[in-house]
Amino acid sequence: MSDVRYPFTAIVGMADLRLGLLLNAVSPAVGGVLVRGEKGTAKSTMVRALAGLLPDIATVDGCRFACDPAAPDPNCPDGPHTSVESHQRPSQLVELPVGVAEDRIVGSLDLERALAEGVKAYEPGLLAKAHRGVLYIDEVNLLQDHVVDLLLDAAAMGRSYVEREGVSVRHAARFLLVGTMNPEEGELRPQLLDRFGLTVEIAATRDPSERAEVVRRRLAYDADPAGFAARFAAEERALAEHITAARELLPSVELTDVALRQITAVCAAFEVDGLRADIVMARTAVALAAWAGRTEVLEEDVRKAAQLALPHRRRRNPFDAPGLDQEQLDRTLEEHAQGDDPEPEGDGPGPDGGPDGDGGPDNGGPDGGGGAPEPSDGGPAEAETAPEAEAPAPQQPVPAQHPSPARESAPVAAGDPYRTRLFTVRGTGHGAQGRRSPAETSGGHTVRARRPQGTLSRLHLTATLQAAAPHQVARGRAGRALVLHKDDFREQVRRGRESNLVLFVVDASGSMAARQRMTAVKGAVLSLLMDAYQRRDKIGMIAFRGSGAELALPPTSSVEVGAARLESLPTGGRTPLAAGLLRAHEVLRVERLRDPSRRPLLVVVTDGRATGGRDALAESRRAAALFAAQGTASVVLDCESGPVRLGLARTLAGLLGGTAVSLDELRAEGVASLVRESRSGDRPGNRSTTSATSMRKAA
Repeated sequence: MSDVRYPFTAIVGMADLRLGLLLNAVSPAVGGVLVRGEKGTAKSTMVRALAGLLPDIATVDGCRFACDPAAPDPNCPDGPHTSVESHQRPSQLVELPVGVAEDRIVGSLDLERALAEGVKAYEPGLLAKAHRGVLYIDEVNLLQDHVVDLLLDAAAMGRSYVEREGVSVRHAARFLLVGTMNPEEGELRPQLLDRFGLTVEIAATRDPSERAEVVRRRLAYDADPAGFAARFAAEERALAEHITAARELLPSVELTDVALRQITAVCAAFEVDGLRADIVMARTAVALAAWAGRTEVLEEDVRKAAQLALPHRRRRNPFDAPGLDQEQLDRTLEEHAQGDDPEPEGDGPGPDGGPDGDGGPDNGGPDGGGGAPEPSDGGPAEAETAPEAEAPAPQQPVPAQHPSPARESAPVAAGDPYRTRLFTVRGTGHGAQGRRSPAETSGGHTVRARRPQGTLSRLHLTATLQAAAPHQVARGRAGRALVLHKDDFREQVRRGRESNLVLFVVDASGSMAARQRMTAVKGAVLSLLMDAYQRRDKIGMIAFRGSGAELALPPTSSVEVGAARLESLPTGGRTPLAAGLLRAHEVLRVERLRDPSRRPLLVVVTDGRATGGRDALAESRRAAALFAAQGTASVVLDCESGPVRLGLARTLAGLLGGTAVSLDELRAEGVASLVRESRSGDRPGNRSTTSATSMRKAA
């Protein structure tokens, strides 16, 4: 692979992403950029190209933490810096791999030397290396939650803290944070989304001429990287000079009272939680003005700042689509354009309290770019977030003719999600840290000690001393010093919770096709999907009807995709229950090979009927026995309704070796647990993050 970076100015399209990255280069206080988009859209290429545009930095000679000689960190582990000798070096681009461990991020202490020799031996981690540069996290949504928490806390505070058994190290860690992710592979929790200053949604262009130009440039770069970069050298220099000039102008930019009033009014109108959005919008608007070469923030800066800083902060649950209502944004900006409260012709945000938003002011594309030397300071209006991205609430079902069981019916809308009962996998696992089943993980509380398995990471001090104590006389202990050998060290074993693979096997046959029943069934599955999202599980979905079963959703971390597949799931035909179970058995077999430590939870959604063959019921029971033999944790969601019930679903649960719960029981138990939590005063962080509206409907 060539060491020559692809030029930033050679990238075609994606104006909003270019602008978001450049604004953070001008003002790192904006808080970084989260780039959401499909694979193959040059997300990584653009981030790496940005690092080549950043100015060189001056660092203190011999400092591993890149201290600025003009203002060295007084708490630097390599300090105090009495000498001001320095040198210039390029800004660092640090890339964080998906499987990175916590010690690699914050740095590691040599615990053996610290205890045996009394030496504070500290090796800086990636946060120290990224100081005053760029920290790039590809596939940030695939990192473990505690790692993401650590990274975003360091980005917010500008410092990294390392605490290891009484040894404390602190150092500066200020960097431009960029994360990229493919939403189909899973979402970040809303709390973590909020930590990113800006977010940009990107997709590959559908314009054939633009796509052709992208391919043409990429082929030219692959054939001659140095020659291709030379073609854009002048534009790269001009853009780098533009960044430097905007940085110098930034302290002189005035955030007027009118602009500040518009910022706070927009955040209030869109019901954004907390005040972080207001602060990020203010910093972004100031950076936009500096980028445009102005010393005053204008309305167009506020508008563009809202489009970059608010969409990801408006989501209340994982099924809400990100985005802003552009008409509401324009109306709010217009109402507060003078800085005073609007005259109370209509004393609320309703559309009838003043002039329409129709025909509002057109700023000709809120790019904030002015006369920039590179067309990356904004973008055409069609590149902005679509106004329809605000997700409509699920519609209540309307009366309709019941479809014939032998015929496929149109998809039925799911009912509102609600809080559900927690289902877990029996025993203790060793999977990825999550919030469902008991497991030995890197988090949680210490339950025992053991000899280190590989590098010593979490020292169990008491167990280490107990192991060393009987040997002190034989080792010739000198004075009061404790003599430790490598074999004495013990590490902590912590008990926490893991995430699981929740595989849904959904009966979509004609016996389930009654509209009211299917609405309730989909609502229940949607609730379980939301529960899986909150517990950081992977999910998969198999639908069986007609003559067989299909894998409607391969195992993934994206609950959004699961909800979309569920919503469009058609019904009708016979009930090949055995085919659905056998397909699930095959899917779990393959997933065990891919990820042996992730334990599965099978959720079968059916009324227990089996048709479509001479021995359909017997075949389904033989298929169920396969799961029981392997000890697969399973739950049967009993969808049988009516005054006469055959109990087939509960029989199936017994054959699977699992539990059965009806739709009514699922809802009732979820509501009861919510009431118990509210009465016991559980901390909000331990509660379900289901939307308040859904909670009220469930109660």
